[in-house]
Amino acid sequence: MALLSELLPSKQAAGQTRALIIGGEALSKKSISFWQTHAPETRLVNEYGPTETVVGCCIYEVPTQTSLSGLVPIGRPIANTQLYILDRFLQPVPIEVAGELHIGGDGLARGYLNRTELTVQKFLPNPFSDEPGSRLYKTGDLARYLPDGNIEFLGRIDNQVKIRGFRIELGEIEAVLRQNRAVQDAVVIDQEYGSGDKRLVAYVVPSQEHALSTSELRRYLKQKLPDHMIPSAFVQLEALPLTPNGKVDRRALPVPDSTRVDLEEAFVAPRTPVEKVLVEIWAEVLGVERVGIHDKFLELGGHSLLAIRIVSRLRDTLKVELPISSLFASPTVAELAQRIEAGDQEKPFLQAPPIRPVSRNQNLPLSWNQQRLWFLAQLEPNSPVYNEPFTIRFPGAIDVDALSKALNEIIKRHESLRDRFITIDGQPVQVIDPPSTFNLAVVDLRQFPEDQREAEALRLATRESKQLFDLTSGPLLRATLIQLADEDYRLFMTVHHIVIDGVSIYSVFVPELAALYEAFSTAKPSPLAELPIQYADFTLWQRQWLAGEILESQLDYWKQQLRGDLPVLQLPYD
Repeated sequence: MALLSELLPSKQAAGQTRALIIGGEALSKKSISFWQTHAPETRLVNEYGPTETVVGCCIYEVPTQTSLSGLVPIGRPIANTQLYILDRFLQPVPIEVAGELHIGGDGLARGYLNRTELTVQKFLPNPFSDEPGSRLYKTGDLARYLPDGNIEFLGRIDNQVKIRGFRIELGEIEAVLRQNRAVQDAVVIDQEYGSGDKRLVAYVVPSQEHALSTSELRRYLKQKLPDHMIPSAFVQLEALPLTPNGKVDRRALPVPDSTRVDLEEAFVAPRTPVEKVLVEIWAEVLGVERVGIHDKFLELGGHSLLAIRIVSRLRDTLKVELPISSLFASPTVAELAQRIEAGDQEKPFLQAPPIRPVSRNQNLPLSWNQQRLWFLAQLEPNSPVYNEPFTIRFPGAIDVDALSKALNEIIKRHESLRDRFITIDGQPVQVIDPPSTFNLAVVDLRQFPEDQREAEALRLATRESKQLFDLTSGPLLRATLIQLADEDYRLFMTVHHIVIDGVSIYSVFVPELAALYEAFSTAKPSPLAELPIQYADFTLWQRQWLAGEILESQLDYWKQQLRGDLPVLQLPYD
């Protein structure tokens, strides 16, 4: 559409065609503005539909004399077609809430030729139909219902990212940006700013009719989106880069300028020693080369996790103890420096001692989190709710012996994976067993018909994830390697939450397992350095540090927060 609008002189547009049926890419308001202006009698029909549903299955005719914002809707299903917008549990989502678009009806293909596994993944039994054999096609497209019943296409579900524990649909942010009159087009991506620090970056093409400022755009988004969906940086472009087939080339988007983002405030250098320290810490933590004392924390890309890092650095550098909320209540270097210089601290500074290795020839306590989980296990001994199952997929042939060796090495490396928990004089203590051989179970499903292997693997993994652990005997982890094809392996693991959490699985266990497997599969030694401390060292440090005055201050805080009558959530009963 955009190319046609460029090639065709405006005077020749009228009368060229009676109707345009447009499909293949998300249709923006800019794409049709040429035709609305120069050929208003031409019918404009936006058509949506993947190949698996015989292409066109949903249409929207743009009303004449209408001004649209953002993307043009894809409309409503055609005859004998049903569209459902569902969450990841295959439940319908409310109006204006994003979900994955599923398609049912007479136009569905039977599946993919000679690709049974992909057919099973994408063509699902239809839970909303009583007709035998009825199916839904799982499109992978993100969409939402508009209040008038039309459907708005938001983008691919592949553009879902996870930042600071939040699952974020980039298409949702893009859709809200395009609704702003000053925005002609927009793309949002996630970008690494350092190890474990992912942030959102918005690339915006300004409208020619309206001025656009980053601060106004940020305020606009805050009125419509939660804080974790607000981009950390905004980059203005004359046009979005495109691939040869006309789609947005996300890999060609420029890296945001780290010298200083587009801010309203003029740069003012630090004036006092405290401001100088704060500017240096902010620049390092936020990844910005130059920070002015009136620049706002959030507008520099700050968020709650970075606030924790800054408060920790201030504790070590300036020996001050500030609440995390201080970065939001005093959002500039100047305001925060004034707060520090005035002695406005949460409590007198108490330097935490360093964590040091301790003797194992003693009763080792549980951490506070472990003791909570231990208590819940005594309360409900027959519940697997604190099992932590996860899957690692190997899309190729693997060295099973090297994988088994890597698992044994990682269990040897981390004492917590050899923990079990017993009671002495009524109190739980942790016992660290010496390293022993961990046997990796291997199951070959190639004897099953190809279209049954996925279901059988899921059945085995589900059964494994629900099997109870005995906290007193260990080991508190299990692993099964399942082979579905010559080059398709799945490692199903289940670990009790008392020895590991989700963050540790994906930020420690999986990367270390990958490094060990790569080394052992090429007959190299472990590349991992010996750990200076273990979790047992932390648990004893925590028990000694969080005691007396420190513990009392924490308890006093929560007593204050929870005082009085607490609200009761009005939730529906099953």
